[in-house]
Amino acid sequence: MRRAAILLYTLSSLHAATAPLAIVQSTISDTEDGPPVPSSFTFVPGQFLFLNFNITGYKAAGDQKIHITAKIDAFDSKHVRLMETAVAVIDTTLADEDKNWKPIVRQQILLPPLAGSGKYQIAIQLKDDLSGGETRQEMPFTVHGREVDPSDTLIARNFHFYRSEEDAQALVPPSYKPGATLWARFDIVGYKFGRGNAIDVDYGISVIAPSGKVLYTVEKAAEEKSASFYPKAYVPGSMNLSIQSTIHPGQYSIGLTVRDHIGNQTYEAKETFTIE
Repeated sequence: MRRAAILLYTLSSLHAATAPLAIVQSTISDTEDGPPVPSSFTFVPGQFLFLNFNITGYKAAGDQKIHITAKIDAFDSKHVRLMETAVAVIDTTLADEDKNWKPIVRQQILLPPLAGSGKYQIAIQLKDDLSGGETRQEMPFTVHGREVDPSDTLIARNFHFYRSEEDAQALVPPSYKPGATLWARFDIVGYKFGRGNAIDVDYGISVIAPSGKVLYTVEKAAEEKSASFYPKAYVPGSMNLSIQSTIHPGQYSIGLTVRDHIGNQTYEAKETFTIE
């Protein structure tokens, strides 16, 4: 479940500001209130990123009131927004002893779980609503994700057989013994989006004997019906099959049927494996 971003501000001590409005001491961390990560640090999809920055150069009104608006955006390597714009409004009145204070803004950002690799960017826009002063700052960071080639039409890519659910290495060639469990994973791309980046995709599977006879069929093995602010680049699919101990050796096939209900597309494929 997607976790909501948290936006806070506090005040900390600094020498009285006379320079133009500025964003200073901006840092990115991988833990809350943790040390800044080095420029070589790589985030991974699904990870939280913690942004902190200070504000100087704001102007207080005659009654010591300050009013500052900070807007924070995050973009992937293709400049697609990761989230809705986060807004912090700093609206307070300073006491006489607070004239040398500065605001601190903290923002928590959740990276999409299927984010791809590349150079990402945080964009900060700051406005002093009383003086009209404005400034902005961009902060790059790196994400290492899993790459799946896109497609203009519905297709299942990277179909591979595995010995177990946790295996990272695919079976080449895919071969099983009677009584074993077959595992397979693949990626669905090329589906169309509805309103709010909605997707409506499902897939069915069948097992086909060497003779061409269909031994087993599941019309809807799984489905992905969801919407998200950040568009999902692909839908991961998986299946497992318990192979009967009495099955005859030979070359069998998995029939895969993928349906995109928003784009009114269907894709079918056969992937072969051997029973020894």
